[in-house]
Amino acid sequence: MADPATYRPKPGEIPTEPGVYRFRDAERRVIYVGKAKSLRPRLSSYFQDIVHLHPRTQQMVTTAASVEWTVVGTEVEALALEYSWIKEYDPRFNVKYRDDKSYPWLAVTVGEEFPRVQVMRGAQRKGVRYFGPYGHAWAIRDTVDTLLRVFPMRSCSAGVFRRSKAIGRPCLLGDIGKCAAPCVGRVSAEEHRDIVDDFLAFMGGQTAGFTRRIEQQMRDAAGRQEYELAAKYRDDLSALQRVLEKQTVVLGDGTDADVFGFVDDPLEVAVQIFSVRGGRVRGQRGWVADKEDDAALADLVQHALMTLYQDAVDEAIPKQVLVPELPADLDAVEALLSEQRGGPVRIRVPRRGDKRRLMETVEQNAKQAMGRHKLKRSGDLTARSLALEEIQAALGLPEPPLRIECFDISNLQGTEIVASMVVFEDGLARKSEYRRFTVRHQGQSDVAAMHEVITRRFEAYLRARDRQGDEEPGIDPETGKPRKFAYAPSLVVVDGGPPQVAAAQAAMDELGITGIALCGLAKKLEEVWLPDTESTDGGDPVILPRTSEGLYLLQRVRDEAHRFAISHHRTRRSKSMVESLLDPIPGLGDTRRKALMKQFGSLKRLRAATAEEIEAVPGIGPATAESIVRALRDGSPAGPAIDTRTGEIIDDGEGST
Repeated sequence: MADPATYRPKPGEIPTEPGVYRFRDAERRVIYVGKAKSLRPRLSSYFQDIVHLHPRTQQMVTTAASVEWTVVGTEVEALALEYSWIKEYDPRFNVKYRDDKSYPWLAVTVGEEFPRVQVMRGAQRKGVRYFGPYGHAWAIRDTVDTLLRVFPMRSCSAGVFRRSKAIGRPCLLGDIGKCAAPCVGRVSAEEHRDIVDDFLAFMGGQTAGFTRRIEQQMRDAAGRQEYELAAKYRDDLSALQRVLEKQTVVLGDGTDADVFGFVDDPLEVAVQIFSVRGGRVRGQRGWVADKEDDAALADLVQHALMTLYQDAVDEAIPKQVLVPELPADLDAVEALLSEQRGGPVRIRVPRRGDKRRLMETVEQNAKQAMGRHKLKRSGDLTARSLALEEIQAALGLPEPPLRIECFDISNLQGTEIVASMVVFEDGLARKSEYRRFTVRHQGQSDVAAMHEVITRRFEAYLRARDRQGDEEPGIDPETGKPRKFAYAPSLVVVDGGPPQVAAAQAAMDELGITGIALCGLAKKLEEVWLPDTESTDGGDPVILPRTSEGLYLLQRVRDEAHRFAISHHRTRRSKSMVESLLDPIPGLGDTRRKALMKQFGSLKRLRAATAEEIEAVPGIGPATAESIVRALRDGSPAGPAIDTRTGEIIDDGEGST
């Protein structure tokens, strides 16, 4: 581990101009690339007292062995050079934020004499007009096949075009009317260009004019009694409508925009992008990428924009980009994209209206993508086996931990303290074994609460183990089902760092529990802490690679425990709020309050209920129902209650009606 002082630049050596800097390790590999408006203060910040640095930054500066920089003219140039170097060097401490898919585009080679429509992947080229991207190539071919009957432009390869031109006979598409056959001179280059321009205009969102024109041509042909021609126009119109049905209008103002949605956790980030052109969704793409640092959302947005548009041609960059949070260097990013597009590009956060609703849809797609990714990964038997083996090796266990129990504490400013226990067997959730705890000694710290919960869990285990007369100690002979807490885990995981681990170890030691491994997973940096690791004494946690299947499994176990604890806490808090709000209402005791919660399930639903709906609960009369409505909606049940239907006083606040 290097000392940053050994390679710190001399005072005054670092320039104050904008620039880009690179940290290299002892083997001269670039491990981090950054930019700055002024290099001197930015680089100097890395060489302050190391205890004041972020832990990820500490790891970076102690891994590095040298630093170098390049001065540029403007911040925009620095931004462009930074992402160029990130792409070239792939530094380990920068966000690994790349799209690992090759999305298909509908492309028209407008730079050729006879432009061709086709499916294209990979880097975008000059002289080609792109639409999309699409999720699947078949979606493009289906759209093109439908539109060629209306816009019969060339779609054949260069070889087919040359062969048809040489033999003087068009291909099958020319014979069936889906190509104007410029290869054999049926239309001139200018006439074919007009067809291409109409196709581009339609795909660009100018659809209303074409449908009106074809409708008029259909009526004119029918008026001339040219019914076969009218039928052709009818089929053309039907083809256009089928294409338009697949491209729903989402922005009524005809905006061209790319809409970004993000969902992230400490290890990964899911990104979804909807491409809207002419107010219609023309394409969608998305990916799940690994995160190499604890980047804020603003940094994730900036990385996504630069990654997506760095090599894009001008047509692929819209006038407007909608994001959940503005990028960290907004002005520089807008200037760079505007220069690349050849026109202004505005990045904004939608707050209301259609654009906000569209962003919520994109974010929902990102959540689903993250869920599918996690489900696919957790369902992989090979990955689960590898995860358990990695955990075994990292923690020095004699065998893979086939049963993992994880504990998490949830509270609201020291009140309503609850805990959860989730169980994973063979890397999969065993939800029937999940347990919830209500901490008995309210007001204590999370550490003390963890000690209590671990104590209660293993006291129950000891009682189950000490039962006599069972052929199978863990099985209830009356029901044939496993007893609660009857099985000992291979590994106990607690949500937290050294204090929580120490509390859990103390509880197990007090009960004489041995042979069960214990660790803690700290959320901030995903560090694994062992019982004998004390950060205050200089000990170091176990660091699993961020791409490790073992770390992924531990994170998923911890997140599930957190989710389960939060759901229990919200339920108790909701019931507590109902009780506190309804306590002053005369004639509403425990039985009726329980009936209300059984009927409506949550405070939110009870608040939304009408007096008539509340009256339907057994034991609740009209006066009490109106008092409940006032208590929940106004927060002040005292005083006379007014019947919202008649305006009459039905409860004077003294219990009489």
